Amino acid sequence: MSTNVSFDIRHRSRSLTEGPERAAARAYLHGIGYSAEDLAKPIVGVAHSWIETMPCNFNNRVLAAKVKEGIRAAGGTPMELNTIAISDGITMGTAGMRASLVSRELIADSIELVASAHQFDALVTISGCDKTIPGTVMALARLNIPGLMLYGGSIRPGHFKGVEVTIQQVFEAVGQFAAGKITEDELHELEEAASPGAGACGGQFTANTMAMAFEALGISPAGSSMVPAEDGRKLDVARQCGELVMDVLKRGQRPSDVITKPGLANAIAAVATSGGSTNAVLHLLAVAREMDVPLTIDEFEEVSERTPLLCDLQPGGRYVATELYEAGGVPLVLARLKEAGILNADAETVTGATIGEVADEGRETAGQKVVRPLSDPIKPTGGFAILRGNVAPDGCVVKLSGHERRQHTGPARVFDGEEDAMAAVLAGKIEAGDVVVIRGEGPAGGPGMREMLAVTAAIVGEGLSEEVALITDGRFSGATRGFMVAHVAPEAVHGGPIAALRTGDELTIDVDAGRLDVALSDAEIAERAGSYEQPPRADEHVDVAIQKYAKLVGSAAQGAVTR
Repeated sequence: MSTNVSFDIRHRSRSLTEGPERAAARAYLHGIGYSAEDLAKPIVGVAHSWIETMPCNFNNRVLAAKVKEGIRAAGGTPMELNTIAISDGITMGTAGMRASLVSRELIADSIELVASAHQFDALVTISGCDKTIPGTVMALARLNIPGLMLYGGSIRPGHFKGVEVTIQQVFEAVGQFAAGKITEDELHELEEAASPGAGACGGQFTANTMAMAFEALGISPAGSSMVPAEDGRKLDVARQCGELVMDVLKRGQRPSDVITKPGLANAIAAVATSGGSTNAVLHLLAVAREMDVPLTIDEFEEVSERTPLLCDLQPGGRYVATELYEAGGVPLVLARLKEAGILNADAETVTGATIGEVADEGRETAGQKVVRPLSDPIKPTGGFAILRGNVAPDGCVVKLSGHERRQHTGPARVFDGEEDAMAAVLAGKIEAGDVVVIRGEGPAGGPGMREMLAVTAAIVGEGLSEEVALITDGRFSGATRGFMVAHVAPEAVHGGPIAALRTGDELTIDVDAGRLDVALSDAEIAERAGSYEQPPRADEHVDVAIQKYAKLVGSAAQGAVTR
């Protein structure tokens, strides 16, 4: 473990608060309640993204108050700060979804700026919805000061017609309604039941995937992530995080001690064994980039190929995050990975224990069915794969959990943008065997790399999920299921081969061969892609913040980070 006995626990704040020349700074702080004694202690930032636009982050302020209690009890002075959040689920299928991935960079930027300018000695970040989770960890990586991330927790499931439901069922019900399978009254009844309180989406969608990944990485405390948002034990976890960060500070442990190549491999394995969101590829690449850890998209394939799919979680399986918590939580998943010989057991965690020691403490609830034994995996390999080929020379990600298909050949149905594709799906114009192609939705071309849950869920809702495939240079929600390929790189606007595709071209997705190909010559692909011009969108106005992002963002194959 990283322990630096000579580490100055006020290694940064002294420059802000000590000496006669800092009298004015102290005067400002005295005016809002900080005493001289407070300012003689380490200053610890508590960053979160509480907001009233969604349930995911709605408990962040309450958790922040408990974190601050823990910091004070352990001898520190907390300073709270707030940043933004964008709801993927609420903006899904609209121009507002462009802001989602952009917000990840802005969250990291804003926390970095405040923590740097105000010289915090340590930092606790609290996250909730999808982009706040990697955004806060990216900030920790950039700052590299003692710190940790606390996930706000998952929402409990709703109940509809006697069964548990999540927001996934609402998105899929839109397609069912369009196909005449349910009534409008049933759709309204479902929407009023599916999201019954605070917390992030209940399945192993992007939020819970990233929360699990960062607990496996060790930057979140062991056992903290899967405690549900509205469970009273979450408040205890928050206070413990406040106390823990002071221990991390005293040990002089930095994020660079935790966010390492072995730690990132553990995070990838957790995603693979849980059937998690394909967005994890994007976000873990971004965190590695911020920490200057070399990590390539192909290494995700290597880890997934040797990791069995063990967690029976939605969207591909039956259970939700609250049930995983009751089964044993992330420590149980880590125990399975260690038993399989996959876990890098010596990797450090913020608790002071190695990840192997955390796995050894994992406890399994008798009779639980959420996490399978190694002797009975759902599949022998993980829940995603990385493909290349003449359509995706820089790589793409295919989701494998929730269906059995590993190969599909069919005619392309090409759409320049999500809205046209959605209209075609709802109008019943997509046929069995088709490969729906949605391009112009990449990081720069979107701009913002919108998720495609509205389209993919409508395809499932119409009963076509076993007969239709979809590829895009955009992203999928963690709630997406079916034979879907995302993050196709290079993207269309940068001349990627996806720009060359035309309706009727024969496309083949072959997981076993690791390829995504179109039946065209290299010369024809180059000629078509070279003449491609992205059509104007119906919503021509693009926010200035998103325009800036489009000019700075890199490829999805490198995490879509801005530089």
